[in-house]
Amino acid sequence: MSRQRVVIIGSGLGGLSSGLILSRNGYDVTILEQGAQIGGCLQCFRRQGVKFETGMHFIGSADEGQVLNRLLRYLGVLDDIRLSRLDINGYNVVSLDGQQFRFANGREAFIETLAKDFPHERDGLHRYFDLVERVASASSFRTLRRADSDASPLNTTFQLRSMNEVIGEVISDELLRNVLVGDLPLYAAEYDKTPFSTHAFIADFYNRSAFRVVGGSDHIALSLAKHIRANGGEIHCRQQVRKIVCNDSKAIGVETDGHFYPADIVIAAIHPARVMELCDSSLLRPAYRARIAAMPETAGGFAVYLRFKPETLPYMNHNFYGYHQKSPWGCEHYNAANWPRGYLYMHFCNAPEQRWAEGGVILSYMQFDEVERWKGTTIGHRGEAYEQMKHERAERLIDAVCREFPHLREAIADYDTSTPLTYYDYTGTERGAMYGIARDFHLGPAGRVQHRTKIPNLLLAGQNTNSHGILGVLVGTIVACSELLTSESIIKDIISANE
Repeated sequence: MSRQRVVIIGSGLGGLSSGLILSRNGYDVTILEQGAQIGGCLQCFRRQGVKFETGMHFIGSADEGQVLNRLLRYLGVLDDIRLSRLDINGYNVVSLDGQQFRFANGREAFIETLAKDFPHERDGLHRYFDLVERVASASSFRTLRRADSDASPLNTTFQLRSMNEVIGEVISDELLRNVLVGDLPLYAAEYDKTPFSTHAFIADFYNRSAFRVVGGSDHIALSLAKHIRANGGEIHCRQQVRKIVCNDSKAIGVETDGHFYPADIVIAAIHPARVMELCDSSLLRPAYRARIAAMPETAGGFAVYLRFKPETLPYMNHNFYGYHQKSPWGCEHYNAANWPRGYLYMHFCNAPEQRWAEGGVILSYMQFDEVERWKGTTIGHRGEAYEQMKHERAERLIDAVCREFPHLREAIADYDTSTPLTYYDYTGTERGAMYGIARDFHLGPAGRVQHRTKIPNLLLAGQNTNSHGILGVLVGTIVACSELLTSESIIKDIISANE
């Protein structure tokens, strides 16, 4: 009996992890990637000998027995990567109007560290942490009890309430409320929109442990690809899918330039808007297409990739979130005069015992509208006005960071930049959004993209189908693959791999 043929569009984490699970379970897997290298947001690049991350800057819950550790062990990745732990006493540092606060790993350390600055809120911090743990632990996805549903009454409740409203009920001090959401650029949270459940999952994920991938997160992509090929799967770069070909009842394959790949199952691990463009089948109803088109996107980002002079700047073993006001909210709403309203500053880990920083990145919000006039141009050929805009923004962003790190500029050898247009070109994410489709509790179920489509053998995977971040994508992979293997069998294999 011939093996079923699975064609996967996109080689980001969702596409690669789906390909590994299915190839391991007897499917004939072919992954098609439009770019020159695999990885999606796991991609890295080099400039003058220094390696830079593009998306997966740090990970959480990777200690022995924790959820990401268990998933990476199941995927066979742990043997191919090295992890460097972030500062357990402050893996995140949030600066609000010059006053700094630290997020420590572990429940008691987290509470006690913040209680030093907010002694009157010690009980509130306990209430906050209790709620975060309750919401996160109620998720079958995060506890790997099963992977077919995440609709517990508790989760449903907090998917329909904003994070600012819920935190406001357990924390009375306004400054502490702002501190607790100080890392919101990690998921592009928006005031009165982002559900508390999203915040709780992220907070729980990183509070348990936080690490950087030594030498870059592309090692995760390379490990997955190695195992896929060992299972007989194929991965083809520079193969941009032009069409998902369907008959009257199902998908029968995909077309690239000059090649047709027949398929029994198609998994699109790309933005749903791109899927709508690739598939003209009447099985995808106009109402569904309209709903996908109307879904809100997270903000885009502007990045400055810094190369430092050798042995000039000590390696910073934490993430720094800087705001020149007392609130992190609303930084995506800016004008020419007040940009940047906030930023995330990090160093990259190139060795297990990093002493000196070799490269770093500064990230801030940038809306796609600012670069849309250059859409359709190619990287490196966008013109002098585009380059001048990027230079001016980079200098302003570096100046903003220098207020907190006054010796930064003298340590910079040179830098590169990227905009939402860069992100759009490399990942195909609608309007260059940092995290794809935004979570807005007002939309309820209509704001979520299901892994199933009306084309019975066309499945969706990636950051838009469950939630973004490495854990959200891997859980979305399990959900999509459960359509072919059952969630029980996948969970059983995860447990077996960790015994």
